[in-house]
Amino acid sequence: MERTTPKLYGLVLAGGKSTRMGSDKGLITYHDVPQQEYLYQLLDQLCDTVFLSIREEQESTVDKAYRTIVDRNEYRGPFNGILSAYASHPDVAWLVLACDLPLLDLESIKQLVEQRDPNASATSFATNQTKLPEPLITIWEPEGLQKAITHLETSESSCPRKFLLNTDTKLVFPEHDEVLYNANSLSEYEFAKSKIALNHGE
Repeated sequence: MERTTPKLYGLVLAGGKSTRMGSDKGLITYHDVPQQEYLYQLLDQLCDTVFLSIREEQESTVDKAYRTIVDRNEYRGPFNGILSAYASHPDVAWLVLACDLPLLDLESIKQLVEQRDPNASATSFATNQTKLPEPLITIWEPEGLQKAITHLETSESSCPRKFLLNTDTKLVFPEHDEVLYNANSLSEYEFAKSKIALNHGE
C-alpha cells in the first residue's frame, strides 16, 4: 500500500528571546507588517494551516486572527517550538521558519515546498556557499521529528543542524543565498532594510 504524503502545516518560530537584537525580532517590520505576521501570511498561501510558535507570556499580545501553539518547554533551543508543534499535530509535516528571515520571499518558500521529499526525514534549505542545512527553513516530516525526539534523549547536543547533518535530509539550494539571510542584530537589520529598499527600487 502506498504511503500518503502527510499534510503540510506552517510554523513561524516567534518565541525566541531576541537578546542580540534588543527587541522582539518577530515584531520588527520589514514589509509594512510585523515580520512574524508577514511570514505567517506567506506560509498561509502554501500550507494547509499555519501557526505562530510562542512563549506563554506572549499569548495576550498576539492578534487573535493568528493561530498559535504555546511552547511546552520540554526541549532546549529551537527544538522547543518545533516539537511543541509536533506534539499538538503529530501526523503532519511542519514547514518551520525562524522569524528573523527578512529577505525570504514566497517564490523561495514555494521552491522548498515543490522540492519536498516526504520520504526523507526533512527537506532543508542550504546555502550554496556552506552546503549546510538551515534547520529553521526546513520541512520536517513526522518520522523525522520522531527521530529527533529519540536523538535528544540520547545526545548531549540539542542543535537541530547537527541532527539534520546526521539523518536523511534532502538539501534544497536557493537561486540566491541572500534569501536565507537572518538578521539577529541592529546592523544586520539595517543591512536587510537597505537590501529590501534596493530590491523595491526605492
